Order: sequence, then structure tokens, then C-alpha cells
Amino acid sequence: MHHAGAGTTAAGLRAGVPAVPVPVQLDQHFWAARLHAVGVSPRPLRYQHRSTERLSHAITTAVHDPALRSRARHAAALLAMEDGDGTQRVLDAVERLG
Repeated sequence: MHHAGAGTTAAGLRAGVPAVPVPVQLDQHFWAARLHAVGVSPRPLRYQHRSTERLSHAITTAVHDPALRSRARHAAALLAMEDGDGTQRVLDAVERLG
């Protein structure tokens, strides 16, 4: 369970485990929606609408849904295959534009 910030979302994807996103503000809603869209999390829980029952259901789903686990492991494997430093690749691309 996490707030679905960009860094936390990336760390969770690299770990290969399903997430339970609970976005609070700004881009967290976007990343939470993406986690659900790619199938590595149950539907995001809005912080303002959280409850013990909703949180319990989401965690149970994340832990026991084999499809979520499988997709999370697959996403981690794809990320592990990426080569190089992503930041350097962006800088190289920007320099080619100039």
C-alpha cells in the first residue's frame, strides 16, 4: 500500500509485487490509475473515501489475486531488461534536438 507517487510506483513495479494505491494529491492519481490500467493493482482507493473495509478488501485482493501477481512479476521482468541509465538517455535525446 502506498500513495502512488512516481518514485514509489516505480520502486513497486521494479519489486514485482501488486500494489494498493491510495493517492492523495497531484500526479498520484495518474500513477494510481496507471497501476490499475496495467493490471498490477486493484482499483485505487481515494484517500478521502478510505475505510477499514475498503482497505482490507484491496489488500486481500492484491495478496491473493494470481493475475495481479503474475502481471506484477511480468512488469518487473520487463523493467529489469531495460538497458542503461534512463536519465542519460533523456539527456542524450534533448541534446540531439539542440
